[in-house]
Amino acid sequence: ETKAGQLCRGLGYSEIITYSFVSPAIFDQIRLPKDDARRNTLKIQNPLGEDTSVMRTTALPSMMDILSRNSAYHNKAVKLYELAKIYLPTEGSLLPEEPKILVLGAYGPKESFFTVKGDLEEIFKSLRIKKARYTADSSNPSYHPGRCAKVSIDGTEIGYIGQIHPLVAKNYGIDSEVYCAEIN
Repeated sequence: ETKAGQLCRGLGYSEIITYSFVSPAIFDQIRLPKDDARRNTLKIQNPLGEDTSVMRTTALPSMMDILSRNSAYHNKAVKLYELAKIYLPTEGSLLPEEPKILVLGAYGPKESFFTVKGDLEEIFKSLRIKKARYTADSSNPSYHPGRCAKVSIDGTEIGYIGQIHPLVAKNYGIDSEVYCAEIN
């Protein structure tokens, strides 16, 4: 994790730290279907409010929220990363799985699918992770259907990379193209 953070910072990304408690409304903002498994969350018994009533099962909405704030402050170009925990309920156990996800988010005139992919490749190479395979994917509702890829290593899917769907960007008040990667 330390090495991954150093690499991200070396590539020009700034670290963000977001809350693990989120609102159930985030799933609508990123266009998840009602039957998506990521909507199966751990509910907080005594939440402070509706906006912090469940544990996140995806870190994408947290990244989008911070990118949105930067856009609202008229920052022309932004590159952010987070090593975020997500909480996945496990059947037959009170304790969830808690994988760490590397989330990259970027927008600006010099950013594209290929710049973020290049950064991701550099991180993989420096961490001595085997060569990743990118497979076009049009089924992820949070990403642009023609500009999204599943990322896999040795046949195991480890995440997504692509341009955020324009409707998702609009839900967050961002008018420019936004690129993200979510890697387990």
